Amino acid sequence: MKLGLVGLPQSGRSTVFSALTGARGEEKGHGAPRGESRIATITVPDKRLTFLTRVLKPKKTTPAKIEYLLPSDIPGATAPKGEGGLWNQIRVCDGLLHVVRNFQAPLGPAPTPEQDFWDLEHEMILSDLAVVEKRRERIDLDRKRGKKPEEEEQTLLETCHGILDQGEPLRNHPELASAPVLRGFTFLSAKPLIVIVNNGDEDESLPSWNRRPENTERLVVRGRLEMEIGDMPAQEAEEFIEAYHLQESALDRVIRSSYRILDRISFFTVISDEVRAWPIPAGTSALEAAGTVHSDMKKGFIRAEVLSFDDLKNCGSFQEAKKAGLFRLEGKEYIVKDGDIINFRFNI
Repeated sequence: MKLGLVGLPQSGRSTVFSALTGARGEEKGHGAPRGESRIATITVPDKRLTFLTRVLKPKKTTPAKIEYLLPSDIPGATAPKGEGGLWNQIRVCDGLLHVVRNFQAPLGPAPTPEQDFWDLEHEMILSDLAVVEKRRERIDLDRKRGKKPEEEEQTLLETCHGILDQGEPLRNHPELASAPVLRGFTFLSAKPLIVIVNNGDEDESLPSWNRRPENTERLVVRGRLEMEIGDMPAQEAEEFIEAYHLQESALDRVIRSSYRILDRISFFTVISDEVRAWPIPAGTSALEAAGTVHSDMKKGFIRAEVLSFDDLKNCGSFQEAKKAGLFRLEGKEYIVKDGDIINFRFNI
């Protein structure tokens, strides 16, 4: 899973990125000379994985990971229509974190988070519209050359054009955003979105907006405060956390929202003395989940031996769960559930 941080200049994207990556002493981004893109790989905390590790005592435990990308720059509201190079950095992302300023900068103008959001949202819509128009031009050219266009693609692109031309993001139409024939276009406005409202140190509240975007989540993050706390010694950090009523880190809240907007779940495997969490889209079949672990498991899939985490926890051990008959054999069409512990039987 990869999510990109976007936002207008002075929104505090870099500060929020540092707050997220510094919350648990995570690596604060690699491949990142000043002015270039930065990527941080974040460990997903999971109490279920901790329990499995305690019960099984494996030599290795591998948690799920999320990548957060801080692009080198993002076009502002005055960028040319269809600006491509900078936007292309985040087209590869599964979702977006849109940071908007809601703090008073020294000697700067008052914050306008709602307007800032819609300004950049409009830029993403224009960029997508340019992609659609370019593809339509190519289809027309191919038709003149005697090449028959793919009917489904052409129909869907026409629908996308109508929506985008009205200033509406494609994420408001999930059936379009998820259409396989459109996947290669990596539309920006189709990506799941979390709005990060970057507040000042003392401000815990979410601002009221006259027009709230559909199909998004809004989170308040006090970016500068949480970035500074992440750099403090543990005891000093605890004092600030209590003083500023930070019951949960921005990182943990963003991770939870990231799983939710991307509709992800985790299942677990125990292979070669390694316990591992695997994030997958909800609704994934056992066959596809096997392929996530290894292509050979998918190719030679026989059965999936499944135990739910809750059943294991209630029994206390794998031995007791087996005695209770709680292991199940499932076929390739079985839909994996969040927390399933799976042993894939396969033969190559």
